[in-house]
Amino acid sequence: KLPTMKMLLSLIALLSAALLSRAAPPTCYSRVLSLSKEITESFKELQTSKAVDSCVEMLPRLYLDIHNYCVLAKLRNFVAYPRCERVLEVSELKEKARSLYTILISYCRRDLVFLTDDCNALENPILPPVEPS
Repeated sequence: KLPTMKMLLSLIALLSAALLSRAAPPTCYSRVLSLSKEITESFKELQTSKAVDSCVEMLPRLYLDIHNYCVLAKLRNFVAYPRCERVLEVSELKEKARSLYTILISYCRRDLVFLTDDCNALENPILPPVEPS
């Protein structure tokens, strides 16, 4: 009976630790990383949507790499792009981009390290190879 009790207590301790690790607040870096991925994916979906407005096709490309210093200019240009205000999805995307820019220059300014300033890499990203199915 005693080994079963020890095993049960160990299992409870392990589950408690797992729950606590998920409850930890996101770091500035993790928030910026997840928001940049969310914006990039939303942009891809918008570009491939069947209900694409003609102005969406003219939007500046929006591939984001938060380790590239040029991401700041990329976000500024995207938010300032004068077209597509009437397309709700674009307005929402611009608002997310504005939030990311604000987080980058205000809250996370000292926490982030930019590894490159290759602006061309944000225009022509090197995508990881697709796994064969």
